[in-house]
Amino acid sequence: IYFHSGEGEIFVALKGKCMNTSKSETVKEHPLKPSRRSMPCLAQSQTHPQSLSKHSSFLQPNRVQPQPLSAGTSTATVDVVSQRDGGKDKDTYTDDSEHGNYDTRTDQSLLIKNKLTRQKTEPRTKSSLKSDAMASSGLFFKDGKKRIDYILVYKKSSPQVEKRSTFEKNLRAEGLMLEREPAVTNSDIMFVKIHCPWETLCKYAERMNIRMPFRKKCYYTDWRSKTMGSLQRNIRELKSWLPRNPMKLDKEALPDLEETDCYTAPFSRARIHHFTINNKDSFFSNSTRSRIVHHVLQRTKYEDGKSKMGINRLLNNGTYEAAFPPHEGSHKSRHPIKTHGAQNHRHLLYERWARWGMWYKYQPLDLIRRYFGEKIGLYFAWLGWYTGMLIPAALVGLFVFLYGLFTMDSSQVSKEICEANETIMCPMCERNCTLQKLNESCIYAKVTHLFDNGGTVFFAIFMAIWATVFLEFWKRRRAVLTYDWDLIDWEDEEVRSQKYIKFVISMIKVSVSIHIVCQSSEFVTQIIFVFISLVLTAVFAVVVYRLVAMEQFASFKWYFIKKYWQFATSGTGVCINFMIIMSLNVVYEKVAYLLTDLEHPRTESEWENSFALKMFLFQFVNLNSSIFYIAFFLGRFAGRPGKYNKLFNRWRLEECHPSGCLIDLCLQMGVIMVLKQMWNNFMELGYPLLQNWWSRRKMKRRGQSMENKISLPQWEKDWNLQPMNLHGLMDEYLEMVLQFGFTTIFVAAFPLAPLLALLNNIIEIRLDAYKFVTQWRRPMPARATDIGIWYGILEGIGVLAVITNAFVIAITSDYIPRFVYAYKYGPCTDQGYRQEKCLKGYVNSSLSVFDLSELGMGYSGYCRYRDYRAPPWSSTPYEFTLQFWHVLAARLAFIIVFEHLVFGIKSFIAYLIPDIPKDLCDRMRREKYLVQEMMYEAELEHLQRERKKNGKQYHHEWP
Repeated sequence: IYFHSGEGEIFVALKGKCMNTSKSETVKEHPLKPSRRSMPCLAQSQTHPQSLSKHSSFLQPNRVQPQPLSAGTSTATVDVVSQRDGGKDKDTYTDDSEHGNYDTRTDQSLLIKNKLTRQKTEPRTKSSLKSDAMASSGLFFKDGKKRIDYILVYKKSSPQVEKRSTFEKNLRAEGLMLEREPAVTNSDIMFVKIHCPWETLCKYAERMNIRMPFRKKCYYTDWRSKTMGSLQRNIRELKSWLPRNPMKLDKEALPDLEETDCYTAPFSRARIHHFTINNKDSFFSNSTRSRIVHHVLQRTKYEDGKSKMGINRLLNNGTYEAAFPPHEGSHKSRHPIKTHGAQNHRHLLYERWARWGMWYKYQPLDLIRRYFGEKIGLYFAWLGWYTGMLIPAALVGLFVFLYGLFTMDSSQVSKEICEANETIMCPMCERNCTLQKLNESCIYAKVTHLFDNGGTVFFAIFMAIWATVFLEFWKRRRAVLTYDWDLIDWEDEEVRSQKYIKFVISMIKVSVSIHIVCQSSEFVTQIIFVFISLVLTAVFAVVVYRLVAMEQFASFKWYFIKKYWQFATSGTGVCINFMIIMSLNVVYEKVAYLLTDLEHPRTESEWENSFALKMFLFQFVNLNSSIFYIAFFLGRFAGRPGKYNKLFNRWRLEECHPSGCLIDLCLQMGVIMVLKQMWNNFMELGYPLLQNWWSRRKMKRRGQSMENKISLPQWEKDWNLQPMNLHGLMDEYLEMVLQFGFTTIFVAAFPLAPLLALLNNIIEIRLDAYKFVTQWRRPMPARATDIGIWYGILEGIGVLAVITNAFVIAITSDYIPRFVYAYKYGPCTDQGYRQEKCLKGYVNSSLSVFDLSELGMGYSGYCRYRDYRAPPWSSTPYEFTLQFWHVLAARLAFIIVFEHLVFGIKSFIAYLIPDIPKDLCDRMRREKYLVQEMMYEAELEHLQRERKKNGKQYHHEWP
């Protein structure tokens, strides 16, 4: 067994169990330089305790070295000092147990350091000056020692004084320390700084089952793993000679924050001696401290009563204006990061992640997780994984598009349309349309070939398989992340919804039977169908607009619009449809919020899942209803010349272009996708920027100069930032899931959709990063093991995509009619192969003949229209021909075969790919065993030390 400690390896020969070694059994190696990754674990290493203590002594030069800890060793003495500030009482609190000073650079041992050097202890006068500087930085209390873990903001003019005082009194009773500070820019604003002392942290870490490091990891090695290890070292040496991957972040630029070198266990005060406590000030990370304080805030009462508790209710009733954990300082520095290092993790995140110049770099997921929590880190991990998986899809889609571009001039169908100088097409509207020649549709035919060519079917099958591979490999990636982030055994503590508690209490008071709840859920279902019907009504309104505009554009004064009246009709219809979509989205958000409250979900997670599902259903139907209409209904029920179907017996239904309906579908998808992404990016970044600019403008009006702004404490700078969205990450996930639907559902009609999604996501990652780091207050670091209900929605979209693409290829595109003609009616009939020459005469075969004299408009002769009907001189004029039934049967057969084939491939791939990698399963099983053994050994060592301390005999071996 060997211990891995940063840059070196120490091999230990063991007869018994791991970690039970003596110094004589240790193979001597060269002195090891401690890595940043192993620093939290140095104090508990069992191989060289003396040398490791030397290392740890200079890693924290300005902090008091902690004494050996045991349960109940550290006690907090709280002194309350009443001071007068502006005529109002102000309480400050000191904790005698926490005498170690914090370094102004947060978790300095984890930030960039080119060299670790010993530093002399500063004189006491300098340390006092340093404490004053730390207090003025806005990260500590006035004494410069107690770190601010949470900020509460309230208005002095608020009438909820009694609730606030009771709440703060109960917070002090729970062990938290509070300090008030008036705002610099607004005399009505008061900040309450909260610090969680060591004893309170330990108490709630035990209650919350927070896992903390307690031993360094040991890895089992046999001859096979040793051989593979030497092989991997040789491969790494070989790679060092190769050019460096530009997408990887420089290891020297980021601290190694992967806390995977230590085994973890649920924290326990009774076994506090088991854990790696090198310094109690940095044992709990800042995000963990904020999470513990938030846990206390949610469960502290402000009045008598079961539901009279929690910071959320106080925020809703106006007792407090805001509650948030503070940022770790400014995200900018006057000195370059390469020479002076990062000031804090926020500065490091900005320089190595949120800047636009880092768009091509991998994301520092471990640093994101450490600063923002696992829930936000998992979102960016999923977004990065989705963006990376879009690269092959975008390349294949671009290849299909380029194939259509290069074969556009050689396409037999395009040639026949462009050379049809004598083919007269029937008028496509009633009054203002004139007869047109078929060759006037030459441009439309060539553009249609870009998206409807031989690679369309292949790309549709590829994207269906791609969606399955993306989801299956994401499950594996998620399993690795949950293991690395120590979330395997973590279970979310369900928080009872405050609205549900209030609802239950109201039901008890009025003695209403439970059937009202069932009636409310039925009412919610009815409301959902009503608003979905509203979406369909909006689509119907757009259809009516297209019918009316078609006649107007056909007689327009401008020649360009009159010539391309179909393009003008489709373009303006898409823009109007987009404005309706964005307007209805605002309405649907409020409706979804109201309907979710009417359901009365029991827990917060149930509320979030229900709200997310309703928002997705509303916006999905709103966004895709017009696309479904163009794909499957446009031109299908128009009728034929002389017998057209009319809406309200007034407006003739719209027909497809002579080159097909696919060009309208491509235009609809392209415009909506591009405009929606631009609008979302503006609302995500532009709107917060405008709000923050307006806040700075109001500060200037109050006489605050930029110099005063620079000297503002950190909590006031954070107060001037925008809060995170009310629904958390729901809007971020919803945007990406809707984009995933665009990328997969109609990808057969628009193969450039993955490329547009890839370009948007590259911007989206840095835009979200910039927003989280610079424009938003720091969100509460929450934990999560997966992406929640969104994974099931993605799976549903993948199934719908297979069905939709089958219908698009079979019905919307001309792939099946060309296929039937080539094998049954063309010059290559029954020859067993298909080439472009086999489509010779296809255009003439796909057009039917109509007698213009039957229109009664003064025309004579014949015109052509898209359909498979008998000519007027046949015995059964204008009836469907045999070719029509052949094409219809081929379309239905293709849908069945395509769906079964693709679903079979998807199921087979999902069966082949395990959800958890095999090596990860082996590691998890072995570590579970080792953790139990190490807990026993640690307890035995503690008992032996106690016996030796008391002068009793003890055994070196197991009893």
